[in-house]
Amino acid sequence: MSPQDQLAAACPGMARLIPLGPDIRLSPQPAREPYESLVRSVVFQQLSGKAATTILNRVIALFPGEDFPLPASLLAAAPEALRGAGLSRQKIAAVRDVAQKRLDGIIPPLGELDGLDDSEIIARLTQARGVGRWTVEMYLIFTLARPDVLPIDDLGIKRGAEVTFARSFTPKELAAYGQIWAPWRSLAALHLWAAADRAKPGGRPD
Repeated sequence: MSPQDQLAAACPGMARLIPLGPDIRLSPQPAREPYESLVRSVVFQQLSGKAATTILNRVIALFPGEDFPLPASLLAAAPEALRGAGLSRQKIAAVRDVAQKRLDGIIPPLGELDGLDDSEIIARLTQARGVGRWTVEMYLIFTLARPDVLPIDDLGIKRGAEVTFARSFTPKELAAYGQIWAPWRSLAALHLWAAADRAKPGGRPD
């Protein structure tokens, strides 16, 4: 039985929802080190994609010869140079902390993640300044394709659940209700995001 069929069999709401959307599958993205992913996430916080990409490219340009600044290089960079590239003081402190946590081994290299469960990855990566649970959950779902992650604080997930089940949810209630979707909660999340998108004005109707 496929993951989609297992979700549908476990939950009548998912059985109604799944046929409404496209063929949704978990697909791992090209491997990206957690350190790099977190630095990128910090840079992109509270900015449009275009503005953040411009700033990130300026930061990378400060380190010729490196495809992406190494942790030691980022720590050695003058704060004035990082400010000149467009990073705020808060973001400079955050990316430097991510770099330090990588050097300290708190943020592991990509090759060590296979031996860690989701909760351990979340616990370790969120020790870095400016890195919240949601950021790590997005990394688990969209980069690592971990199958059983439910971002209960995500507004799109909440909206998709409310549309699908015709009731409101607190994060705690969503976590409890979502137990029925295990071990495919990431796939359920993707379907809930799709439902939320269809419910937006101008979205594709069900």
